[in-house]
Formats: sequence, C-alpha cells, structure tokens
Amino acid sequence: MAGQMVFPFAQPPPGRLSRAGGKGAPLSLWPRVSRAVVRVPDPRHHQFHIDLPAGQPQIYVHEGARQALIRRLELAQKRPVLLSVTDNYRQMISSSLREGILQARVHHMFLDAPAVVQEALVRYVVTQDRAASLVVGRYIDENGHRIRASRPVSTPLTTQGRTHDLLSLFQKLNLSYFGGAVDALITWGKRTKAKKPRRTIKLGSYSAVERLIRIHPVLDRPWVPRYFISYVIYHEMLHHVMPASHGNGRRMLHPPQFLARERLFRDYERALAWEQAHVTRLLRT
Repeated sequence: MAGQMVFPFAQPPPGRLSRAGGKGAPLSLWPRVSRAVVRVPDPRHHQFHIDLPAGQPQIYVHEGARQALIRRLELAQKRPVLLSVTDNYRQMISSSLREGILQARVHHMFLDAPAVVQEALVRYVVTQDRAASLVVGRYIDENGHRIRASRPVSTPLTTQGRTHDLLSLFQKLNLSYFGGAVDALITWGKRTKAKKPRRTIKLGSYSAVERLIRIHPVLDRPWVPRYFISYVIYHEMLHHVMPASHGNGRRMLHPPQFLARERLFRDYERALAWEQAHVTRLLRT
C-alpha cells in the first residue's frame, strides 16, 4: 500500500440519489445534513418503521455531487479514482494508491463544500499540500455539527412531557431557523427533587459527543409559555451548529456571532423578559 494518508478530526438538490442502506421512508422526513446528503433519522424521533439492513448510521448521497468530486480528483491525479463517501466521526479524509488507482474516503460534508474548499481537498489528497490542509482543517472545524455523535445515547429519550412536547417545538424551530438541517436529539432531563433551595439553574444543555439537547424538567409546567421553552431549545440548537471560538487563550462558548444569531429568535426580547420576571419561581420549583 503506497501513499496512504489520513486526515484526523482535530433539501437535497434534484437528481439521482444513491443510498448506503436499503428501503426506507420518504426522504422529506429525513434529516438533511447538507445539500447533497440526508442521514437516516433516529427512530426515537420519528414514529415510522424503517426497513433497513443492519449497520448504522446510513446516509443517502447525491450521486451527481459524488461524481463531480471524482472528476476533480481524476483531473488532478491523472489516474482512475474510487471515491467512498463516509459518515465517520473520527477520520474525515483518507486515501491510498493501489495498483494505479487512487482510493479515497471523504466525509460527506465535502460534497457541497465551496469550490475553494473542494480545490484544497483535492490538493491535499493528491499532493499533501500544507496550505491546503489548513483550509480543509478550518472547514472541518466550522462544520462539526455535520459529524455524527461519537458516543451513543444510552438513556431513554423522553420528549412528551406532562405539559409540553419538546419534539414538536424542536421540529418547528428546525424548519423555521435551520432549514431542517439539525439532526441532534432532544429529551427532558431527569426529574429530581432539590434537597435544598437552588441558587442557580441550568435550563438547557448540549452534549456534542452525543449530539443531544437536554431541557430541564422544571420548564414542563403549565405556567411556562411555549415561546420560552422554544427559546431555550433554540439556544442549544445554536450550540449544535456553531462551534465555540478561541481567542486570547480562552474558549468562548458564546462568541459575538453566536449572540448575534441568538437575537434572530422571533421572541428573543419577550423570552428574556419572561425569564427575568419568573427566575425566582423557577428556582423554587
């Protein structure tokens, strides 16, 4: 095996779709992780049966986008190319030369990458160009939300609460603000009775390794408005699609870009005002 390289992880367009899997439900029901790929949905979030062979996860790939990337590689390599599109969570790019054929495996995020990124990807695969690797690495960092969970969720998911349905709110937000592209999971957190009065409370959290949003069950009350719960969910969805930034030697969970996008939430000011007016009641609940 010669020339082996590995790059570690530091609404589909019209046309023919090829799938890594078997028969399934209509594509319109499935999470779209890019313009060229849809991922088989987690059955815990969709109440329909999917008859698929064993082996998860599975993705549908836009064949035209895959062939276009093959042509780019073949023009640069000047030899036949076998290209596999993956849904890996650790190894984003790998390639090797076998019997005169370039065999490459790339993560699906590159199928709809900007032309400058695809050009850098080709240079990296063909020549291991150092400048190209920086462009590719930056693109991976910016698209971490497209990478599947590295740790499966082991606890049952509970989305229908006593008062509020998290999944319904999540799906509406996903379509309204994210084009249906967020394929994170969501659940109510564990219901526990506080042993002493709370001084602080974390209403929502996002686990990147599980791709899981947890909402504090204190919000599952008739007096908590849906727009406020939607705001908390929206905030955690932003953590899914916007990586933390690094500046002045520290990690920023809420960089300026995050805060600017958070303010795009329709009931942003209303939600903040409600929280300020009811925070004491939430701490006592």
